[in-house]
Amino acid sequence: MPSIIDYPSVLRRLESEGLKCHYPNGGSFGFADGGQVRGWLGPEDESIRPEMRAIARRVGEPFESTLADWALRAWQRILPGAVWVMPASHWSFELMHGNQQWLPELLGKAGIDSGLLIGRTDAAAIEFLPAEGERFRTSLEGLLHGLKGSDFVLAFPGRRTVCTVHHHKQLWWVSTDRLVIRELDSIRSL
Repeated sequence: MPSIIDYPSVLRRLESEGLKCHYPNGGSFGFADGGQVRGWLGPEDESIRPEMRAIARRVGEPFESTLADWALRAWQRILPGAVWVMPASHWSFELMHGNQQWLPELLGKAGIDSGLLIGRTDAAAIEFLPAEGERFRTSLEGLLHGLKGSDFVLAFPGRRTVCTVHHHKQLWWVSTDRLVIRELDSIRSL
């Protein structure tokens, strides 16, 4: 079963790897020194700047399922170890205002009691271990289906890589590891 990693531990670990929190107590992290970016895009989105389109790829339909499959493959093949899933903002907002209609049920399917998160005004991480790949994939697909105005973040402790799960059905990867970026570029549909 996935477990909850308290936010102080998340913050300490990610900051030690060169990440900077962009939202107080939140899960929105990026690298202080930049990093390389890649995007995987679902439906057409005219709001994406031209320079970002140059480093992004479109995926085929069904968008949510395809993106979840690609992310699972990236985790298993390129970014082994744990993956942390957290809101870019904080759990209390997401569970009481942002996505209260569907997120508690999705968390329950993953094996997480939303009651343990609803009072947290921080982005404690849900940790999936390698043996929980299908739970992770199902959770990510559910986020991609449900998110309308909020974003979530995937962090890969020890791998110098994060991924924003954007509410426009997009995954935006940032890594300071050039090998990771090269391998992400090689992910294709089955």
